[in-house]
Amino acid sequence: MKLYKTLHNLPEEAKGAVLAIGNFDGVHKGHQALLARARALADKKGVNLAVLSFEPHPRALFRPDDPPFRITSAAVKVRRLELSGVDTLFSLGFNWDFASQSAEEFVQKILLNGIAPLHVIVGFDFRFGQLRKGSSDTIRAAGIEVSSFDEVADTHGEKFSSSTIRQKLRNADIAGANARLTVISTEAEAGMIFRGDRRGHELGYPTANILLGDTLHPSYGVYATLVQIEGEKEWRPAATNIGIRPMFEVREGQIEAFILDFPDRDIYDRILRVRPIERLRGEAKFNSLEALIEQIEKDCAQVRDILIK
Repeated sequence: MKLYKTLHNLPEEAKGAVLAIGNFDGVHKGHQALLARARALADKKGVNLAVLSFEPHPRALFRPDDPPFRITSAAVKVRRLELSGVDTLFSLGFNWDFASQSAEEFVQKILLNGIAPLHVIVGFDFRFGQLRKGSSDTIRAAGIEVSSFDEVADTHGEKFSSSTIRQKLRNADIAGANARLTVISTEAEAGMIFRGDRRGHELGYPTANILLGDTLHPSYGVYATLVQIEGEKEWRPAATNIGIRPMFEVREGQIEAFILDFPDRDIYDRILRVRPIERLRGEAKFNSLEALIEQIEKDCAQVRDILIK
């Protein structure tokens, strides 16, 4: 997949595609259905499938004081779009100048003079431009073919939407969130492994630690997870604490993964990817280190029952 972060000097081969426009946070099953429709149309017309998205997420600009809300980081979104068969990704910077464009300016500068799409596909409620005055009709009026795609629902009639997934993550409903995502399970976070206070080593349960970033994480607690270390293909089972460790009063929330059956070796400064599978319990403060160790042993046993068949 080719990635463009600017439309300046855009090569001709990047133009003339079937273009899907949206934030695509999570690249969930609703997004997948839209992309499949766009892919089929692109193949029929014999052109590439492209996506136009924006970074950072517009909500980060308009509501900077909100707590983390993104389902996936920018890097994870790029990876999922590529796995979804997208040929070209236009990831444009979203700032106040960009946000202040009128809908007509967006169509002229970004679409007609920039990407020059053969056809545009958007969600049924797609709005754009200053004060969200633009719609699919605005694009159609400029002479560009447009298709609007209805939301997709599950077997219970619940829409596949990013807001639904965010709510399920906040409620630690990992299975519910994963059921609305792709075959790639929820990735709560990916980050650089750092050297912590080594309390895990002292307790006999050394952990790989990463800080919580700007993506939405499941509610604090202990989880059965799969983790992947940068440079390795294998996903390893882990008992993982997401939170502030009330026993030790950590100031900043973080992810601490005790990787089962993992040899003690230096993995600092490598990226760790985390997939929560099931919540085991909430965070707790124990009366003694012995009680904590006993609970960790129970957590690990439960992770084995869930993840190691």
